[in-house]
Amino acid sequence: MKDNSNEQANPWLAMIVIIVGTFMSVLSSSIINVALTKMMSVFGVGLDDVKWVMTAYTLALGAIIPLTGYLQDIFGAKKVYIVALAIFTIGSALCGFAWSNSSMIAFRVFQAIGGGMMQPVGMSIIYSVFPRKKIGLALGVYGIAAMAAPAIGPTLGGLIIEKMDWRLIFTVNIPIGIIGVLLGMIILKGQPMKPFKAFDIVGFLSSTVGLVSLLYVLGKGSSIDWGDMINPMLVALGSLSLILFVVNELTHPDPLLDLRVLKLFDFSMSLVIITVLTIGLMGGSYVLPLFLQNVRGYTAMQAGLIMFPSALVMGALMPLSGTLYDKFGAKPVVIPGLIILALATFKLSTAISMNSSKESIIFINCIRSIGLGIAMMPISTAGMNVVKGEMIPRASALNSTIRQVASSLAVTIMTVIIQSKTSYNYSKLAEQINIYNKTAVGTINSLTKSYMYEGFSQETSKVMALSQLAKIIQGQASVDAMAYSISVTGAIAVIAIFLTLFMRTRR
Repeated sequence: MKDNSNEQANPWLAMIVIIVGTFMSVLSSSIINVALTKMMSVFGVGLDDVKWVMTAYTLALGAIIPLTGYLQDIFGAKKVYIVALAIFTIGSALCGFAWSNSSMIAFRVFQAIGGGMMQPVGMSIIYSVFPRKKIGLALGVYGIAAMAAPAIGPTLGGLIIEKMDWRLIFTVNIPIGIIGVLLGMIILKGQPMKPFKAFDIVGFLSSTVGLVSLLYVLGKGSSIDWGDMINPMLVALGSLSLILFVVNELTHPDPLLDLRVLKLFDFSMSLVIITVLTIGLMGGSYVLPLFLQNVRGYTAMQAGLIMFPSALVMGALMPLSGTLYDKFGAKPVVIPGLIILALATFKLSTAISMNSSKESIIFINCIRSIGLGIAMMPISTAGMNVVKGEMIPRASALNSTIRQVASSLAVTIMTVIIQSKTSYNYSKLAEQINIYNKTAVGTINSLTKSYMYEGFSQETSKVMALSQLAKIIQGQASVDAMAYSISVTGAIAVIAIFLTLFMRTRR
């Protein structure tokens, strides 16, 4: 909402405050990955236990985001944002001093309460301080933090783990957060507190139960065991809770998330495209690091350095895409970007191999980032631009909620594709290993002789040769599966192009 009480002498100063919080929040979600092994050692726990450090953060985000619209309506965006940033900073400090895995999980939940509120509230503040004719450029600059942080996270995290104290992953946020809170108090313009209104308790409970249940299952990714009755039951509970949530929101006089904003065609279409693109993005942000680390044997920091140039390209193009959007509208900017993304993604799928050079992967990924940098933010901007000022907080919360669910769903979809395709590829390749295949027989004989030369018996050498050949086949099956999954994300980018054609928005 824009009024005289919220006029900003220099909206770019407010943008600095928003970027500080957003960058810290998004970075915290990605940087933690490389610290899990270290925490397992320090806290003396297994992978199943330490994964809750990530899972608890995701679940808390899903629960808190829908509440942000209501809190903004009562307290105003400035107060909510500053409190959120303060909570996140305090949570980061507590995580830095955690003495056990259980305390780390509890502090991560506390940290997520602040982190979950910052992004939708920050978006609302941007819309309140910038005129609509400059909103594309503003969100392009904002997108630098939102899109670059996930790529920087593994590199920075790996550097800290290798060279410094691992707790700096959390405590580095303390001085930055304090500065952000002080700048927010000085720079951001507040609004008078409004009278409390009826709280949509049914909406809050149903959304919390629904999102937490689904995110808990989807967040397991490759380890979802559908034979375990808990997982199907949670999916059923989550689905029913969200159905109750939708019914309640459409009938409640003052809903937690005003779903009536979905009547705005461009806003709804932008959410659909963002959901589709989020799945498509996993080709670069999930599958490629998986290939670099698990197949090619790079460390997390090395993989992060390979991904880093693409993050720089994307960050550099975000403001440009915003400026182009302000001048030409969504379609003339988004569609060329998506075409570049689709073509580069298909090219990346053919470049994924055991022999592909690091330089070729960096180059192709940078081309993908050109398409992403041009297309991603204008889609979201076009959707939000059709929302009236007083509905921005609720629409922003809905946008962030959809993104959170889509991100978890995307990881699960990519994991399922890779696993199923790997099994299929392995069985097809294994069928070719027989006495009639001269190449296979020659490879086995060559390996057997090399093991015999090292002093093993003929029988042992042949078993070792067959075992080594099986590893080679498994590795090739995995590489082919990852290449296939990346090609699927290219097809998804094509679908996004088709959906963008239906958007009605003009500049």
